[in-house]
Amino acid sequence: MRRCSLLFATLLLLFCQWATADYRIGVSIARVDDNFMTYVRNGLDEAAKKDGVQIQFEDAQGDVVRQLNQVQGFINQKVDAVIVLPVDTSATANITRAAVEAKTPLVYVNRHPDERTLPKGVVTVASNDIEAGQLQMRYLAEKLGGKGNLAIIMGDLAQNATHDRTEGVKQVLKDFPDIKVVEQQSAEWQRNKGMDLTSNWLLAGSRFDAIVANNDEMAIGAAMALQQSGKAKGEVAIVGIDGLPDGLAAIKRGMLVASVFQDPKAQATSAMQAALKMIKGEPVEAEVWVPFQLIKPEQLAVFEQRYK
Repeated sequence: MRRCSLLFATLLLLFCQWATADYRIGVSIARVDDNFMTYVRNGLDEAAKKDGVQIQFEDAQGDVVRQLNQVQGFINQKVDAVIVLPVDTSATANITRAAVEAKTPLVYVNRHPDERTLPKGVVTVASNDIEAGQLQMRYLAEKLGGKGNLAIIMGDLAQNATHDRTEGVKQVLKDFPDIKVVEQQSAEWQRNKGMDLTSNWLLAGSRFDAIVANNDEMAIGAAMALQQSGKAKGEVAIVGIDGLPDGLAAIKRGMLVASVFQDPKAQATSAMQAALKMIKGEPVEAEVWVPFQLIKPEQLAVFEQRYK
């Protein structure tokens, strides 16, 4: 009985907090076990507390149908707005349609839906992934002296971030005809898969002077595989994207030569601001772009400070 009373009191407290908040926002995250998405989630939670918003998080666990059901659940609860970090950028049409029909403000964060033109009441807060690929490849081309063999490790092929970052790399490569792409495969954003993929390339006898990865996790996995094969740190130049603490630590240890900073806190804060503006009927841009920044080894201290 005492345990039941405690549970009831806890649920009642949560309900009261939800009911008395200025605004209620539901958030569906593609998968909460993803390193970068964890920082976006934390940023949203921090912004919600600062702005007096009651926020409810759901984990889509990489499932498109689950994510749609979560959004429909938020709408049925009459939330004031919905924020979605999409599982699959090519499968957001039903989410958009549900929110628009219910007249519920919708913000996509971190990943832009494949539909580049979204209806009124729907906003995207993200970063220009083509720019990220350009930044990392320009730096790497300089490190290589404009020539050498390159391997490309891509993220999830269902995400436009993968295609755009890779496209940015290839745009820069047009200016460096002596840099040859000898390998290009997906490791689905994951460190262990980046490690396995690189190991397989090495076992197959592939030779490359540099690796450009669509994120730091895969880049770190590649560096681990190279170390296991007996190659010295820096023998193969590796650049990633994200600039999270693990990526910064990898640069400090010499595993990566650079990264490109994607600001999860700025994306989260901007997404919350966009949602609140729509709730209040204030004007908001249909697309809000948070810039990428190149992280060189000599700049580590500046970026490390962002996580303190």
